[in-house]
Amino acid sequence: MKITDFLSKKAIATDIKSTKKSEVIKELADLLISAGDIEKRHHHKLVEALMARESLGSTAIGQGIAIPHAKSDCVSKLIAAFGLSKKGVDFDSLDGEPVYIFFLLVAPQDSAGPHLKALARISRLLKDKYFRDSLRTCRDDKSIIKIINQEDEKKV
Repeated sequence: MKITDFLSKKAIATDIKSTKKSEVIKELADLLISAGDIEKRHHHKLVEALMARESLGSTAIGQGIAIPHAKSDCVSKLIAAFGLSKKGVDFDSLDGEPVYIFFLLVAPQDSAGPHLKALARISRLLKDKYFRDSLRTCRDDKSIIKIINQEDEKKV
């Protein structure tokens, strides 16, 4: 599974403005709505599902990374948004550090396999410091997609 298989090319932000966990999640959900991947009427329901997942334990895994995720019946296939924060966000990270790189994943209710594979894939790629640093220096969505494509090709 490649990240480019489920990352929405139109749901990428290189300068997240939000400074709080709940605001970041709303901003990333808005990207998926603006991209046409999720209907606007599902916004509240989607944010609620993502926040419910966060209440179980932070999805900030350390090293400046968070992968907020949830299952929802407002999607028919696995979809992801990507965001970068220049300043960093307190996201209750395991290592106490701010988060700069966000992958928001939304999967259909009945798709445990693809959902878990996507989480594992993102986590595995982001363990590479060079990849993380490369993403953090991106200034536009095209360069983010290019870097993710290159990494996807190397580590299938």
